Amino acid sequence: MSAPDLTVIIPAKNGAQYLGTLFRSLERQFRDGERAQIIFVNDGSTDHTERVLEDHAGVFDDFTVIRNERSVGLASGRNMGLREARGEYVVFLDGDDWLPDGQIRTVLDAARRLDVDFVRCDHTRVEGTKRELRRAPMAIRDRALPPRAGILPAYDSTMVDYPFAWAGIFHRRLLDNALLYFPEGFMTAEDRSWIWNLHLHAESFAVVDSPGVCYRRGVSGSLTQILDVRQLDFIRAFEGIFDLVAEDTFADLYWPKATRNWLAILEHQAKRFASSPADIRAKFASGARRASARVPFDVLREEFRRSRPDRQALVHRYLPQPGLLVKDIVK
Repeated sequence: MSAPDLTVIIPAKNGAQYLGTLFRSLERQFRDGERAQIIFVNDGSTDHTERVLEDHAGVFDDFTVIRNERSVGLASGRNMGLREARGEYVVFLDGDDWLPDGQIRTVLDAARRLDVDFVRCDHTRVEGTKRELRRAPMAIRDRALPPRAGILPAYDSTMVDYPFAWAGIFHRRLLDNALLYFPEGFMTAEDRSWIWNLHLHAESFAVVDSPGVCYRRGVSGSLTQILDVRQLDFIRAFEGIFDLVAEDTFADLYWPKATRNWLAILEHQAKRFASSPADIRAKFASGARRASARVPFDVLREEFRRSRPDRQALVHRYLPQPGLLVKDIVK
């Protein structure tokens, strides 16, 4: 039996109210004769997800459900799907996303036409009745590029700042080369080191215009809406990024970008965790200092100096030699 054209991997927990919309949009994506393998990872759902799956199982010719009694999170759920994937290409979706007509067809055609390892695209951010197009930060479109072209410049938003796994399509050779797997066990921030790994080690990519995945924000029960210890995975994510950069032949070129990103996210998270319980604030502080210590100090010092005063005031306590850094900026 030949491989399917495409594998769609959908991990979800307690997303029953959104799955009907997702599956109906998925039905409309494929041409006659195209074969898609749909892998749904039911990640410890306690709502009526199973009933929705039963209702839609017969709609797709190749439909697999992986059931987790206890939730393992988005990263490990995607990895479970990847281990079962047979398609020439892979698409990731979240359970509360949906697809405009033509979305998969557009990125699949582009991936084949341009013969690249992966294709990225824009998306539509959905909050209630509000719709907002979010463009992937790459001006050069519909052209095969080296993935490292999506990392720099350090002081602009680039493709490594656009880590969303569901905004694109990926050739199977990335899976065969172990580049598609996510950091196991991450509950949040699983895509940050993942996207850096792709841009450092894949051979080709492109950004194309497409209808764009509809991505819901502000969903009740989403981990993005819950502030607890799971949100601290962003620290481990950046430690993974720092490891990738440190091992790279052109580390000196990429350290400023990775460091600037770290300081920006550290500022954002410091504000979020400011009102957390004392034990979580302590874990945040120790983890942030541990991660910051991985950055070459001369790079960290320079990027701290370039930061806005309000960022400097907030993050200096989580950096090595904070007293020295403060002296630098008050001279």
